[in-house]
Amino acid sequence: MATFVSSMEESLKMKTYSAKKSEVVPRWYVVDASGQVLGRLASRIATILQGKHKPIYTPHVDTGDFVIVTNAAKVRVTGKKLEQKEYRRYSGYPGGLHYRRLADLLRTHPERVIELAVRRMLPKTKLGRAMYKKLKVYAGPEHPHAAQQPVPLELQKVQ
Repeated sequence: MATFVSSMEESLKMKTYSAKKSEVVPRWYVVDASGQVLGRLASRIATILQGKHKPIYTPHVDTGDFVIVTNAAKVRVTGKKLEQKEYRRYSGYPGGLHYRRLADLLRTHPERVIELAVRRMLPKTKLGRAMYKKLKVYAGPEHPHAAQQPVPLELQKVQ
């Protein structure tokens, strides 16, 4: 019984680590979206932007990393989402509700599809907006962030 009490006292002395903004060193990752399923890709990117993949994750501090997504035009969706999924926006005026299908958005602005999917998975706060600014999406294979020396991030492809 005495050993249990002493080990319990020692565990009470340990402090919970809380990361500070000055201690966080963000890394840069590059992800190739060609052939990736949209939702699975977006959830993995949202995890990295929030910093939940790191052991120093702290909910009230931006511990996330930068993510560069290339080949956004080659992203995949499952089922009938190309024809059925709609993105809505409302101007605030009567009759101001506008719809756009996923197929149309992929044809005209493929980077917006990934941006919208990731943005909706992040917190809806100031911190979430700061995390979202660290996402860079490009329709083609080229990106202007070579100076940051991004590390390729491997994701499992679902067949």
